[in-house]
Amino acid sequence: MGAIRGRYVVAVGASLALTATGAVWMLEKPPSEGAALIDDFVAALNDRDVQAAADLTSYPNAAASSISQMFDGLAGGGPPTGEFEVSQFIGLDDSSGFFTLASDWNFGDGKDWAYSTRGTAKKLSVGWRISWEPDILAPDLPGGGSVRYVRTDAPPPLVFDAAQNVLMNERTINAILLDPTRMQDPAASTARLADVIDVVAPLITAGSLQDELAATPGSSILAVNLRDDDFAVLEEDLRAIPGVVVAQTPKLIAGDRRITSPLLDSLRNAWQENRDSTAGWGIDVTGPDGSVTRQAGFQGPAGPDLHSTLDPRIQLAAEEAVVSVGTPASIVAIVPSTGAVVAAAQNSYANEQGQIAFSGMYPLGSAKDLLDVVRSGDSDNATQLGLGVNYAMPGLDAYTGQIPSGNNSIDRIRTVGNETTDSAVTPFGLAQIGASIARGAAPLPFIVAGQTAVADKTSDSIAPDALARLREMLQNSAHAEGLDSYGGLTGFAGNSGDDRWFIANRGDLAFAVYIENADGTDQAVKMSTHLIREMDSGRAE
Repeated sequence: MGAIRGRYVVAVGASLALTATGAVWMLEKPPSEGAALIDDFVAALNDRDVQAAADLTSYPNAAASSISQMFDGLAGGGPPTGEFEVSQFIGLDDSSGFFTLASDWNFGDGKDWAYSTRGTAKKLSVGWRISWEPDILAPDLPGGGSVRYVRTDAPPPLVFDAAQNVLMNERTINAILLDPTRMQDPAASTARLADVIDVVAPLITAGSLQDELAATPGSSILAVNLRDDDFAVLEEDLRAIPGVVVAQTPKLIAGDRRITSPLLDSLRNAWQENRDSTAGWGIDVTGPDGSVTRQAGFQGPAGPDLHSTLDPRIQLAAEEAVVSVGTPASIVAIVPSTGAVVAAAQNSYANEQGQIAFSGMYPLGSAKDLLDVVRSGDSDNATQLGLGVNYAMPGLDAYTGQIPSGNNSIDRIRTVGNETTDSAVTPFGLAQIGASIARGAAPLPFIVAGQTAVADKTSDSIAPDALARLREMLQNSAHAEGLDSYGGLTGFAGNSGDDRWFIANRGDLAFAVYIENADGTDQAVKMSTHLIREMDSGRAE
């Protein structure tokens, strides 16, 4: 009986094994040709193999164009992640079926787009193929249409000046280009263009335009950028010139054409950071007729207006002063009590070198006399004057210079004049020295209200005895330069080789003037008095 029972168990076990084998075989049954086609199509899409996916459709050329456009259009916000998956395939008969695809895209934190699409497949003479329709890729995508990731922004914020008047706003800039492939007579076109824009850009001549064309054969050149009001007056004449192409783009610009400060670029950067932080996003399907269907995303909220520290009265006075010399020169002005940078001006010679007011490194020269007062054998005490400290703020990285911590050659740096030196200072650094002496400690600078700079080093207050000595040095130097008639003015005149500079304090204002290759030992002092007279006269208002 026991033996019988054993054989029975074995028999039942064998039967179960055969049944399980049959179940496994049923589960692993190969998909139909139609289902396999859809699997291959999805795999090609996920591999971003455009041609392989297109070749599985009934219209490969059109499919390749649409698939390529989709991947390019959805990469507008940066490389996204996007996966396709077969939700189902249902065979209708031996030669046709329909399928559903699930798609899931991510364009960054909180930017997700998930959707489902349908399509059909048929067995043709060449085998199974997907009946091509663009809306297999994305909902509502028509033939000849496109799908794109777009950025959405609210109306642009304004930038106000220190007097709470609008300093900058976004306007349309009209770039006037010359395309050599569209002109038969370059000499005639350049002559006509120079004549038309002479009223707004007298320095641009037919000769200068021809030189630019010759320097970049076959390429378009930028002749001039025009504001809308100027362009409206000149548009008809401009468009009549063979070779002229107009490109219109929005740009944040100053309402007062006279203001040309390196701070404007910094404020544009801060403004753009503001815009980027509040930007929304969207997925738009556009038809061949231009109609747009928003598939996903949200509208970016309005960002706050920016309140800059730039003071137009001081800025325009600085611009008047800085153009009084024929070599590179810059002026930076700071309010010591707050750290607000109220003006920064460079002449055209300085502009050719970049934003040197905040980053141009010059040999320390006689500024060492001021540094020695706080040094006391410890070079780190230079930070009491803000020297050797770098300040990062939205839109601007402001450098004061470099004071090496020792004699290590790695501390040696390259200066604007291509000379190598152990110590260096920037025009901003000189202004920061003046502000530190006025305040008794280095202020944290800023160019936008509420966005104080982050310093890469800490700065202690200046010791009382050292502060008294520094203020005495500024008083004596101002007297020696004959500046007693300017009430409340103290300053320190210095040099580095042929360069001349002047640090000044007057009331709650510190400023520095720096002139390269100065034509005269007192030129920086003269520029400083020019600045003061412009501010006092009110002509810069």
